[in-house]
Amino acid sequence: MEEVTNLDLRKYIRDIPDFPKKGVMFKDITPLLKEAKAFKVAVDEMCAFLKDKPVDLLASAEARGFIFASAMAYELNIGFIPIRKPGKLPYKTISMEYSLEYGTNKVEIHEDAVESGQNVVIVDDVLATGGTVKALAGLVEKLGGIVTDMVFLIELEFLKAREVLKGYDIHSVIKY
Repeated sequence: MEEVTNLDLRKYIRDIPDFPKKGVMFKDITPLLKEAKAFKVAVDEMCAFLKDKPVDLLASAEARGFIFASAMAYELNIGFIPIRKPGKLPYKTISMEYSLEYGTNKVEIHEDAVESGQNVVIVDDVLATGGTVKALAGLVEKLGGIVTDMVFLIELEFLKAREVLKGYDIHSVIKY
């Protein structure tokens, strides 16, 4: 893995007010994705959290999490597990429902995606309230996997997701 560069990644994150609803300040990562150097530094910094750790697999939910998790899996030379919305995976799945601000949602994983005892890291672009990530970890653990770490490009600290995710090692490159 190449040495991490001191590039200010914050300048590649665009704020979009009132998206997807009024009162939300959306952190848009698309400017970072289109700049090759910034994207590489982001992936390198996310991978650096896992240096010298025994990791078998990375897992992430669609869609933006897939971008970072698959690039990290390539860099670390390990496997990647896609976790998706219901009906999107072609093989037998297990699912987990989780709460949203208004209602519930559900995620699915292939029933053979993780072997008992495998070390799995959850990856996503943004850690907000922690509800989705907790469901991802629940799926991995239901299959016998061990969630060793959670890695994010951005963490919205004011939403206090770490309280929801107590007991997990959480790493984030950029904190707001």
